[in-house]
Amino acid sequence: MSSTQSPQSLNEVVQKYWGYDSLRPLQQEAMQAVIENRDSVVVLPTGGGKSLCFQAPAVCSSGLAVVVSPLISLMKDQVDAMTSCGVPAACVNSTHSPDERRRVIDDIISGEIKLLYVAPERLVMEHTLDFLQSIDVSFFAIDEAHCISEWGHDFRPEYRSLKMLKKEFPGIGVHCYTATATPQVRNDISQQLGLIDPEVLVGSFDRPNLSYQVERRHDRLGQIVDVLDRHQGESGIIYCISRKNVDEISASLNSQGFKTLPYHAGLDDTVRKKNQEAFIQEKTDIIVATVAFGMGIDKSNVRFVVHAGMPKSLEAYQQESGRAGRDGLEAECCLFYSGADFNLWKRLLGELDGPAYKAALSSLSAMYNFCTGVQCRHAAIVGYFGQTIESKSCQACDVCLDGLDQVDDPLILAQKILSCVVRLKQNYGGDYTAMVLAGSNDKRILEMKHDKLSTWGLLSDAGKRNIRDWIEQLIGQGFLLKYGEFNTLTLTESGQEILRGSGQPKLLKPRPQKKDSRASGKRSKVSEDDWEGVDRELFELLRELRREIAEEKSVPAYIVFGDAALRDMAKLRPSTKEVFLEVKGVGEKKMQDYADEFIACIVAHCNEENVPMDVQ
Repeated sequence: MSSTQSPQSLNEVVQKYWGYDSLRPLQQEAMQAVIENRDSVVVLPTGGGKSLCFQAPAVCSSGLAVVVSPLISLMKDQVDAMTSCGVPAACVNSTHSPDERRRVIDDIISGEIKLLYVAPERLVMEHTLDFLQSIDVSFFAIDEAHCISEWGHDFRPEYRSLKMLKKEFPGIGVHCYTATATPQVRNDISQQLGLIDPEVLVGSFDRPNLSYQVERRHDRLGQIVDVLDRHQGESGIIYCISRKNVDEISASLNSQGFKTLPYHAGLDDTVRKKNQEAFIQEKTDIIVATVAFGMGIDKSNVRFVVHAGMPKSLEAYQQESGRAGRDGLEAECCLFYSGADFNLWKRLLGELDGPAYKAALSSLSAMYNFCTGVQCRHAAIVGYFGQTIESKSCQACDVCLDGLDQVDDPLILAQKILSCVVRLKQNYGGDYTAMVLAGSNDKRILEMKHDKLSTWGLLSDAGKRNIRDWIEQLIGQGFLLKYGEFNTLTLTESGQEILRGSGQPKLLKPRPQKKDSRASGKRSKVSEDDWEGVDRELFELLRELRREIAEEKSVPAYIVFGDAALRDMAKLRPSTKEVFLEVKGVGEKKMQDYADEFIACIVAHCNEENVPMDVQ
């Protein structure tokens, strides 16, 4: 592999093919590791530009770059994206006929292909290895590399077979890329693959363009509809824990006039594939899915991700919520959780044993603590991965935007709640305890004479829902514990300390009721910045043109142009090809392919509205 390429030549390639005049953090270092033939492990958040880290060096280098990719749909999308930029790429998978595979092989031999995408199980086949050893391979890139580690959240045994690459191809660099990897997972990746003194590059786990909203689930469908009302006509994903929830929520939303499709492993393969393609090609705005949906989705313009139930870990949440805003523009991530989610996941984890169960339960507890916590959501996520953020207020989460305040005296309030649990002899669950504290005259309470307790009605002014939230916050902070089949509440040792007047619980004031869901919440600062100077009417016209072109070419809309490029067009309003080439994300190939149609749309709009063009 050639190592004579300079950083400047990389920048020229990025500008020419991808239309970017600058690189994101750590991309330059990651590319240099490839060019200099040094093994590497690169951890960048979803939307952080991991793919470019190996795609640009592949163009600069002689020979063929081999990219390991886990899913056929992901390979196809990445190849389409490459060829749309003018980069010769191909993939080989089980959907191809022998003739199609032969054409790819001939193109590789003739030097016409720079990147080849293959699945790990195909790469390690004897005939594949023999072929690759007969040609000039520049390097190997392993995408979704966390699949290698059994400590990762998506371990795939077939990825372990890739350890033979360093033996079969001595002297050729192996480069691993993932969005989520703790230090333990990063070390495991290096060891399992036998990497030689790898360059380890870890970007910030923070996604500042994402706005996080976390609420306790009380009206699941209504809460989801609130989000959809804020994102009319935009792409989004709704994640559910079970297949049953997927089917129910999709049907309910469709009955209310929304356009959604379901996706889960219980559907026929043909239906599942058809629904996924409809979402990617923007024939439907919303997909309702289990976590089986996502890894193969390289869709840049997802503007919202809703979790209708709590994920099983912060690694999973980071990966799933991270499918929003891959284009770097603002996107909203809403999580609606319940204590029942914790218990459901805990039952499912019961199938594990030994250290694996202990590790999974620890991850689950961290996820629940995130939901019930009062720390800035961005700070809490990066803190879990061992990082910090400088800003005291992210201005892009419910805690910072809504200014969630603590109650005036959280210790006294916690003592009242914990005292009620004790007076109920630690034999009842959260709902019942909240009813007692609220002063309910429920038949069970009267029969058990719990209306005679000193704690009955002690928090009647607060209301049952707020009391229930406080109970969950005390559970999340480790002062209360649920146990047994009926989730009975019991005090922990730290809860006993609270009763003795020691400790510092954090309990939030109730959220004000939202009168208009479409106006609810403050706009994040990144949202305001992303739209500054953008002609929104023109943006929608360009978006429709993009959809028509994508449908005609049978490719995902974002492969034509991402939302970031369309917004830049609607800001610059170019009337010539020279100015069109200045749009972020417009390289020479896309300028040749699309400039005429998009410029015509822009000029027509500007003339009709009498607004200036070629804005600098």
